[in-house]
Amino acid sequence: MSYRLRIAHLYPEQMNIYGDRGNIITLQQRCAWRGIETEIVPVGVGLQLDWASVDLAFFGGGQDSGQALIADDFLNNHGSALRDAINNDLVMLTICGGYQMLGHYFLTHTGEKLPGIGALDLYTVGGTVRLIGNTVVEFEGSSASVKLVGFENHSGRTYLGSGVRSLGRVLVGAGNNGEDGSGGAIYRNTFGCYMHGSLLPKNPQFADHLISLALQRRYGPQVTLAPLHDELELAAQRTMIERLMNARN
Repeated sequence: MSYRLRIAHLYPEQMNIYGDRGNIITLQQRCAWRGIETEIVPVGVGLQLDWASVDLAFFGGGQDSGQALIADDFLNNHGSALRDAINNDLVMLTICGGYQMLGHYFLTHTGEKLPGIGALDLYTVGGTVRLIGNTVVEFEGSSASVKLVGFENHSGRTYLGSGVRSLGRVLVGAGNNGEDGSGGAIYRNTFGCYMHGSLLPKNPQFADHLISLALQRRYGPQVTLAPLHDELELAAQRTMIERLMNARN
């Protein structure tokens, strides 16, 4: 049986900081290596989208200026339909600014309250000190615990409500807020975090987890992914994690 995934990339021009586009490239390439056809749908300002037709979505981070350019369009053009899709188990990865905008609001350090779409039960408060550096999060959302490595650079402090759970425990770095040890958030099949880098090339297991969820949602739970030769990717991941963990100790 042949498989096909439709992947939406939200605001690729404005929300593509620290190589976040690499996440789309990784999803597309890891599908291609397995013979899975993909259609990448860029979603820019003013464009409409039938979210029911989307299997997997990505929303990256951006400069504050880029985020301001798309905030109204995202809220008014996609907010309601995307909330419905997320509640219908759309598979979605959000990073930094995209992660924040799925929450209830972002309260800037100057006191301005920017609304999110309320798809995730979380809120963000801006700080005056940026949280910058490499980070390691122990992800327990799949069948086995996996350490994810990335790079964070954010002034926002995100706090989770009872409607979401943490993506994982922060082993190195600040994570959501540098206070409670939480790193990112999971709600149904939607994942958010502050891990740039970009995230998926550095963590092929997590990329495959997203692809598997999307395929199973579209084609049924019997779908499994053929293994790939990830020896080099996993060796690089292990080396970076060991270096960061040793530096922490």
